[in-house]
Amino acid sequence: MSLVRQRDTSAELAVRSALHRLGYRFRLQRRDLPGSPDVVLPRHRVAVFVHGCFWHRHPGCSRATTPKTNTEFWLAKFVANEARDRRVAAQLEAAGWRVLVVWECQTKDNRALTDRLAAAIAPAAPPLTPPART
Repeated sequence: MSLVRQRDTSAELAVRSALHRLGYRFRLQRRDLPGSPDVVLPRHRVAVFVHGCFWHRHPGCSRATTPKTNTEFWLAKFVANEARDRRVAAQLEAAGWRVLVVWECQTKDNRALTDRLAAAIAPAAPPLTPPART
């Protein structure tokens, strides 16, 4: 497991590239925040986690398989990962951050990824109302 990359994975690079194309400025691996989010957009108070489907158990994904050997170890590890993900997300939300999880399999389609990031990060625009006449 020491060969498994924790940062600068292809999925993380795809998310960073999409955010850069959208014109967002971000910070990487902010250690002062719970869970050290992969990408942080301080201006928008958004923390982005790029989760591997295998390690974080993406529901319904074909990549979220359980190894056939040493199954008890792996199941305990996956349960601990999921619990940590929930705990970190709750801590960030309690501190006023929005948490966005991008799954590894969602980074394969660049256009869909860019659209999803833009929709999730952009603040809701106020409705357009004509100016009041006096």
